[in-house]
Amino acid sequence: MSKSHVVAITGATGEIGRRVARNLAERGIAQRLIVRDQERAPHLPNSEIAVASSYSDKTSMRRALTGTHTLFLVSGRESADRVQHHVDAIDTAVAAGVQRIVYLSFIGAASNATFTLARQHYLTEQHIRSSGVRFTFLRPALYLDSIPRYVGEDGALRGPADGGSGAFIARDDIAGVASVVLPSEDHDGETYNLTGREELTLTQCAEQLSRVVGRTIIFQDETLEEAWRSRSGYGAPHFEKEGWITSYLAIAAGEMGPASDIVYRLTGQDALTLEEYLRLYPDSYRRLLPQG
Repeated sequence: MSKSHVVAITGATGEIGRRVARNLAERGIAQRLIVRDQERAPHLPNSEIAVASSYSDKTSMRRALTGTHTLFLVSGRESADRVQHHVDAIDTAVAAGVQRIVYLSFIGAASNATFTLARQHYLTEQHIRSSGVRFTFLRPALYLDSIPRYVGEDGALRGPADGGSGAFIARDDIAGVASVVLPSEDHDGETYNLTGREELTLTQCAEQLSRVVGRTIIFQDETLEEAWRSRSGYGAPHFEKEGWITSYLAIAAGEMGPASDIVYRLTGQDALTLEEYLRLYPDSYRRLLPQG
């Protein structure tokens, strides 16, 4: 990729951004890694580092984006004004001459989505569309990586998901797709729903965790009232707790699927199943191992 086709990677120190940056470096693609903290930035061949304190720091963002061709826009930290931060990043990218934006959205992004954060992604997508820049939207389902983290110390996975299911996807697979899409303009104008190749209820997730961990893990369905009550002591703001709870409600509503072979079709590699992910990343469930 020539200097005029540099790919800008936001969130380059995060779980997905760093995976994408590593993948692109292995392919020899020129990158500019946009980070908040230069000390944490990965040092990769054919890449340079730019520092921006936030998406709304327009001066540093414009400096970071000038001279780049394609922007991989990872959604910002959860906050009450998250959409505005996204709008600022998009507007600055357009002003800096960015030609394409590949945006990491969320499956089912819509104004009436059950999952409240998916509504934020919809608003961001709409702003990208109205900006006139070329785009590709990557809409992953809930991260497969999150399933072990949702289990409490007592071995219970709790939430108002009822008997709903989801085609959860690993961050590795999301990054794999992004790494294919970013260097190629063949995907301009596309919206890809990124899912795993299996669809599981949370009861099935708990059963698979139990087999791998060697300890009984259960799914405990909650009413909406129980879900709010059980999360009342976390000290999180209302919008964050609402996001946690509505992610389970979206599972119950069938908005986290269906399963597909999209990862294979775009990358040539099968998406990881939950059991494959657990075998590959034992640290993901280490805290759940039987004690003694």
